Amino acid sequence: MRKPPKTFFIRTYGCQMNELDTEIMAGQLLKKGLTPSLDEENADLLIFNTCSIRDLAERKVMGKLGLLGRASRKNSIVGVTGCMAMAKKQTLFRKFPHLDFVIGTNNITDLDTVIDEILYTDHQIHKTDDRFEENLDYLIAKRDSKVKAHVSIIRGCDKYCTYCVVPYTRGEEVSRPPESIVDECRRLADEGYKEITLLGQNVNSYGKDRPEWNCLFHDLLAKLDAIEGIERIRFMTSHPVDITVGLMEAIRDLPSLCEFVHFPLQAGSSRILKKMHRIYTKEQYFEKVRLLREIVPNATLGTDIIVGFPTETDAEFEETYEAMKELRFSVAFIFAYSARTGTPAKRWKDDVPETVKQERLQRLLSLQNELGQEERQQFLGQDVEVLVESLNKDGKHLKGRTRCWKKIVFEGDTDMIGTLQQVKVQGFHHQTMIGALPGRQIQKTSKLKVV
Repeated sequence: MRKPPKTFFIRTYGCQMNELDTEIMAGQLLKKGLTPSLDEENADLLIFNTCSIRDLAERKVMGKLGLLGRASRKNSIVGVTGCMAMAKKQTLFRKFPHLDFVIGTNNITDLDTVIDEILYTDHQIHKTDDRFEENLDYLIAKRDSKVKAHVSIIRGCDKYCTYCVVPYTRGEEVSRPPESIVDECRRLADEGYKEITLLGQNVNSYGKDRPEWNCLFHDLLAKLDAIEGIERIRFMTSHPVDITVGLMEAIRDLPSLCEFVHFPLQAGSSRILKKMHRIYTKEQYFEKVRLLREIVPNATLGTDIIVGFPTETDAEFEETYEAMKELRFSVAFIFAYSARTGTPAKRWKDDVPETVKQERLQRLLSLQNELGQEERQQFLGQDVEVLVESLNKDGKHLKGRTRCWKKIVFEGDTDMIGTLQQVKVQGFHHQTMIGALPGRQIQKTSKLKVV
């Protein structure tokens, strides 16, 4: 029998859903009596909670696991969880024989029993169910922040975009019962949390798999808005097809719902969108943006963009460039296409040269930076509502975000953490706005460190 672990360390890669899964696993391990370690070198239990969306994230984990195999960690238990575990399953054991367990995205409730099984049998264990069963104890999550929290409302995705592994690593959509979500959010409010971010691969699909609940996404938002103490509600990620007028009206009418919508475009060419299986045309996307901005005039948008998708021509890339220029996204996550094993696009020739992909990527990044600079200039002199989240890394400033998701730092007292403050924007440093409370003047910020 192996020696039971006393300490643990979880390294998280990828999206906010992975971050929440890490918090839930950490809560399970704390309940089991383990203590978190400050670094992986001294941990008895080391978990890599992984992502397969981007090739870079996967290569980072592979490199780390390879280094561990060459190190002397005979007494440590090492496991892989998350999307990479689902994508590669038992093949990880063949490549990394020092691994003790592989747990997929739909099996994190099995972590406790898996560790016990390893201790008593010394066998490699893998659990990678294809479908998620809604049986997680979300209340056990160990959250680092005391101000804002992630709350899962739906897992999986049914859209099957041709470049994306999520439907294969997280399975079909499974909505969480509304009463469970409301109960968790009410408890978070009682504990002093001020902001919640609702998570799902496609939050807009919430409730469609369970019509008997008679509770779609905008209905759920209304229930959560009624919880006393919750000042702000955010959500991500959205699929444009499922963004409804009901949701737009909820953003307009519900006081706690922030006016920032992550609204992934992915490409500005209707032909490429069809090849991606995005289920909408460029024109349909533009019409939804127009309608959203008509109903919610102060709405700001975030997006995802992929450049260099198979067969994308120079002219089609220019369509994406012009779309970004016209729509003026407040936030944009832009990536060069990389083929992911198990997706339909993997079967196609990756025929856009890497040099062309990088050139297109840099052009969009430069455009977004230019648009961002213009947007930040428009904020100068304005008073904005800021939820104060924590002390900044420099120890002299507080940091927080506006309702439209802009990061801002300003001088203030630590007892303001967890409160809403009106802050005047007086400058910016890169993408971070610099502000001051009423009656205070901004100080020199050229060497400001923002995290």
